[in-house]
Amino acid sequence: MKIGIIGSGMVGRAFSIRLAELGHDVLIGTRNPIITLGREEPDSKGIPAWKFWSLHNPEIKLATFQEVADFGDVIINATAGAISIEALSKIEKDSLKDKVILDLALPLSYSPERSPKLIYSNEDSLGEKIQRAFPESKVVKTLNTMSYKVMLYPSLLPRQHNAFISGDSEEAKLIIAKIMEGFGWESKDIIDLGGIITARTTEMYAPLLFQLSKIKGHYNINISVVSK
Repeated sequence: MKIGIIGSGMVGRAFSIRLAELGHDVLIGTRNPIITLGREEPDSKGIPAWKFWSLHNPEIKLATFQEVADFGDVIINATAGAISIEALSKIEKDSLKDKVILDLALPLSYSPERSPKLIYSNEDSLGEKIQRAFPESKVVKTLNTMSYKVMLYPSLLPRQHNAFISGDSEEAKLIIAKIMEGFGWESKDIIDLGGIITARTTEMYAPLLFQLSKIKGHYNINISVVSK
């Protein structure tokens, strides 16, 4: 499958490697490839510049957001949630018509004095905003209740745990679930919450995730749903 990734940071790079390992054709996008290719210093999170990272991952190619949208059958939003709408607005809507958009992001604001805070919640979600911005696309929200390492390698956790999936298109959710099964998720552990409006529920889990990570000292954490 041709998969385009919007966002060339830590999460986008990790997804590109894993998807390529699984045999998918991958293209990763950045706002301005010339600028990205010219950087030599790590970014604010200490992620190595692309030119050095790509020496170890030469099979992953860099392109513009628009080129990635034209390329992919499935598009992954791996941008920071606070800028996702603005980043995706660089893409012509017709390029994403009828395509599946997998949204991983959390819309967060950061402050040194507190844990990350959701920019919007209760009445809206990033998943819904993307769906409204691209009404002819099929947005699926999933994997946003865990770190990217657990997203891609669910066996990192020693016991059964769950991923949640939200979206208005049943066909699109099946496509994304199939990709997730390639990562190692079992179909029985992927819980379909319903339409894209249910993206609010998993996005609002973020404060608890951050508090748990602070207590545990790491992000190898996820939810396991237990019922009788």
